[in-house]
Amino acid sequence: MTTQHARTGLQLRSLARQTGELELSLIDVPVPDPQPDEVLVRIEASPLNPSDLGLLFGAADITTATYSGTPDRPVVTATIPAARMGAMASRLGHSMPVGNEGAGVVIAAGASGDAQSLMGKTVALVGGAMYAQYRLMKADQCLLLPDGTTPAEGASCFVNPLTVLGMVETMKREGHKALVHTAAASNLGQMLNRVCLEDGIGLVNIVRSQAQEDTLRALGAVHVCNSTSPSFHDDLSAALGATGATLAFDAIGGGPLAGQILTCMEAVLSRSAGGYSRYGSATHKQVYIYGTLDRRPIELGGSFGMAWSAGGWLLFPFLQKIGPAATQALRDRVVRELKTTFASHYARHVSLAEALQRDAIEVYARRATGEKYLITPHKGIAEPH
Repeated sequence: MTTQHARTGLQLRSLARQTGELELSLIDVPVPDPQPDEVLVRIEASPLNPSDLGLLFGAADITTATYSGTPDRPVVTATIPAARMGAMASRLGHSMPVGNEGAGVVIAAGASGDAQSLMGKTVALVGGAMYAQYRLMKADQCLLLPDGTTPAEGASCFVNPLTVLGMVETMKREGHKALVHTAAASNLGQMLNRVCLEDGIGLVNIVRSQAQEDTLRALGAVHVCNSTSPSFHDDLSAALGATGATLAFDAIGGGPLAGQILTCMEAVLSRSAGGYSRYGSATHKQVYIYGTLDRRPIELGGSFGMAWSAGGWLLFPFLQKIGPAATQALRDRVVRELKTTFASHYARHVSLAEALQRDAIEVYARRATGEKYLITPHKGIAEPH
C-alpha cells in the first residue's frame, strides 16, 4: 500500500444558510489512507451535468450571485428566495460536496487483492463528492477503464450513458417499441440517437431551435421535431405515426410539452382505432420526466384519453430495480463503446477555481445544449502538501 502523510486536497462545497443565502467555496479536506478494500483516486476530470447543478445551486436564484474571495479561493453567494426555502430545509447549515461522477488515477491502494490490482490504473467513479482533487472509494465501486483511455474520456461514463441505456431498457421492459426524447441535441440526446440508430430503434427527437435540428440531422437522426416551429404538432404526429412511439422521456419538465406529446400520441392512435371510444385509445401512453430545464409547473392539458400516465424517472432507482447483473451488462456496453457511441464533448475545461468564476457560471448555469463543462481539479492549482 502506498502511504499518504498528512495529505490534503481541495473540494468544492455548497452551503445553504438559515439566512437565505447559498455559498459556494473551495475548502481543504484531509485525505485519509485507504482501508484494505479501498483506493485513493487522484481526480483528473469530472463533468458538470444538469443533475449536479441541482445540488450545486439548490433553490438559489443564481442571477443574484455575487463574487468575492481570491482568484484561487473564490466565493460565490446567491439569494435563496423565501418561497423556496422550504425545499432546502433538510440541507440548511450543511456544507455539501458536489459532483456525481468523475475519473482519475489510483495513487494509493489498500491491502486487498482487488484494491492492489487497481494501483496506477485509470478508473471512473460515481458516488458524489467528485469536484475534488482526491476521492477515496471502495475498490469494487471503481470502473477500470480500457488501456489508452484518458480520465477526460472516461469522466462521463456513468450518468449520461447509463441514462441512455436505461431509457432503452425501460422501453423494452414496459412493452413499447419506440421512444420520444426532448432536449434531444444535448450530449445525452446525441448518445441516445447513436444507440437507437445502432440498435434499430425508432426515435423521435424534439429540439428547440433550427441549429439543434441541423446538428441531429447531421448525425443521422431520422425524426427531428422543432417545438418552436408552427408545424410542430403536425411534425410530431407524423413522426409518432412513423415510429409507433408511445413512450417519452422529457428533460424539459415544466410547461406544456409533456401534455403536447401525450395529445399527439393519442391523436395518432385514435386514427388507427377500430371505432370510437369516449375513453380514448386503449393503448397506454407514458411520459417520464427526468429533468427540469423549465422550472414552470407541468401543464397536462389536452385530450389524450384515459390510458396514459406521467411521472418521474431517475437513473439510480432504475438500476436498483433491474439488479446487479442487468446493470453490469449495461456498464459493459458503455466500456466497449466509450470512445464511439458514448463519447462526450465539452465546451470548456475548467479548474475548481475557474468553475466558480462569473464567466463560467453564467454559461453552464443556463444548461444550454453544447455548453457542457468539464472540471479538471488539478488544473492551475498548486499540489497540496
